[in-house]
Amino acid sequence: MLCLFATIPCEQQNLQDPDILHQLLRQISAQDRDSLAELYRRTRTAVYAFALSYLKNGQDAEDVTQDTFVRIWENAHRYQRQGHPIRWILAICKNLCLMRLRQQFRTQPLPEEDNHPAFALDCPTLTADDRHVLSIALQVLKDDERRVLFLHVITGLKHREIAALLQIPLPTVLSKYHRALKKLKLMLEGDEPI
Repeated sequence: MLCLFATIPCEQQNLQDPDILHQLLRQISAQDRDSLAELYRRTRTAVYAFALSYLKNGQDAEDVTQDTFVRIWENAHRYQRQGHPIRWILAICKNLCLMRLRQQFRTQPLPEEDNHPAFALDCPTLTADDRHVLSIALQVLKDDERRVLFLHVITGLKHREIAALLQIPLPTVLSKYHRALKKLKLMLEGDEPI
C-alpha cells in the first residue's frame, strides 16, 4: 500500500506551497492565461480525483474538472486568501459535482475498463499495477472513505481541512480515513475487505 502512495508525491509536491497557488489565483484574476495553465498543471489530478470520488464516472469527472477551471477563470477575482487555496478550488469542484448529481438523480458505477488517465499525468512512476490498485480502491471503499482518503493522500490536505471542506466533524474524518486504510491493507494482503 505504501508503494501505491509513494507515486503521489509528484502531484502533492505541486500543492504544498499555498503561496504559489495564491499567487497564481491573483494572476488569474488579472486574466493571465499562463497562470491558469500553470494552476491547471499543478492541481488537475487532485481536482479530478476529488470529482471522481463523488461521481464515480471517469468521463463525468473529467467534465467537472474542466468546468472547475472554467469557474476558477470566471471567479478568481472573488478568491480571498483564507487557508490553503486548494480548499477554495475543491469547494468549486464539490459544488459542481453536487449540481451534476442532482441533475442525474443517480450515480453511475465506475466502469472497470476505465484506466483513470488523470492519475498518470506528469507521474511517470505510476505503474499499471498502481493504476489497478487505485481502480480496486475505487470499488472497495465507500464513497465517503474514498473521498477522505484521496483528499488526504493526493491533495495533502490535513484532516481538519478535510473536515472543514466536507463539513463533517474531525473525528468522523479520522475514522473514515483509518477505516479506508485498513480496508486497503486487507485488500492488498489478499484478505477480503471488511
